[in-house]
Amino acid sequence: MSSAIKSWVPYGAECQFPIQNIPFGVFSAKDKEPRCATAIGDFAVDLTVAEKLGLLPEETKGAFSADALNNFMKLGKAVWTKTRVAIQGFLAASEKKFDVDSAQKEGLLVPLADVTMHLPATIGDYTDFYSSRYHATNVGTMFRGKDNALQPNWVHLPVGYHGRASSVVVSGTPVTRPQGQTRPDATKPPVFSTCRLLDFELEMGAFVGTGNKLGEPFDIKEARDNIFGLVLMNDWSARDIQKWEYVPLGPFLGKSFATTISPWIVTLDALEPFSIENQKQDPQPLPYLQDPKLNAYDIKLNVGIQGSEMKTPETVCQANAKFLYWSFTQQLTHHNVNGCNMRTGDLLGTGTISGPEPHQYGSMLELSWKGTKPLKLSDGERKFLRDGDTVVMTGYAQGEGFRVGFGDCNGKVFPARK
Repeated sequence: MSSAIKSWVPYGAECQFPIQNIPFGVFSAKDKEPRCATAIGDFAVDLTVAEKLGLLPEETKGAFSADALNNFMKLGKAVWTKTRVAIQGFLAASEKKFDVDSAQKEGLLVPLADVTMHLPATIGDYTDFYSSRYHATNVGTMFRGKDNALQPNWVHLPVGYHGRASSVVVSGTPVTRPQGQTRPDATKPPVFSTCRLLDFELEMGAFVGTGNKLGEPFDIKEARDNIFGLVLMNDWSARDIQKWEYVPLGPFLGKSFATTISPWIVTLDALEPFSIENQKQDPQPLPYLQDPKLNAYDIKLNVGIQGSEMKTPETVCQANAKFLYWSFTQQLTHHNVNGCNMRTGDLLGTGTISGPEPHQYGSMLELSWKGTKPLKLSDGERKFLRDGDTVVMTGYAQGEGFRVGFGDCNGKVFPARK
């Protein structure tokens, strides 16, 4: 699809959902139960209506009437691409079948201002990786020193752990400050307390499309076609709870209380124009992780914090998805190389994405350097997050005269339960 193509739906150059995007999500409205959709301009496109109007490929019949995208996702890459092209076709100005008024009367277009967004897929399993070398180096330097920042295995495999799928929530869902065991004084026993060091983590997430059978891993050359698309992700972190619990088996309660994702899944087809060379990997990975089409994506990422008395968010981080060391295909391939069965709707988080410069650090832990360098915002300093803070994550890939965006990934911190 040419970058010059236009739609009969109006939108500006900074719109997140031009005709070059065509993301997939799930929405409900006053007279509509949750169903699958795409977005263009300031509208959701009801794909159940598009099907009734005969605008979609025959292979998708019935797939979009569910309250999750899984039925569509399991149809595979060829159908995803064919469907996206068909949607672009009926939205293109050159093939004008509707105008905005008639499309709204048909129920095809619904203003985004009037919809409620839901999780885009039923998530069976969620895994979080640790794929940014800059982030891993920063955290390792804080806790082990510069000379021992990276563990010996880090440059050989994408390190990950199994998260909690049940607490993955869609943008806008409140986040309650967690409670748990901490040990603020190393000379005394642990205590049960409210988390004091609440943090965000700037990540992206990849949704598995078709997956594989148990015991039948796929090759890295097949991994790209098994990724349905990407979302923004905030993998909230209770640093003090995590610090006490994570040895020897890794994060548990410090991470499982909430993971926020953006509501629209952006396909790899939409992101292909923004594919760039990946970071150099040294040493060379083992053969099963050597992707002949190894790539990264030039996706600009931004994090803002809006305190309870602020009118607008204030930017604290400007990073980019290109700062990932381990690619999406390498993460997925490593996950299934032992025969693990990846299933439609499984979610893989990248881990915190940080760049080489301080303003590119993707967590408060790094931005405040473990609380030693507080951030100065208009309503006061921050070492970590306060109650009432809303964390706002955005991301987009910039084309010539258009941008491909993800929608917001927002969450407001509420006080711990009494």
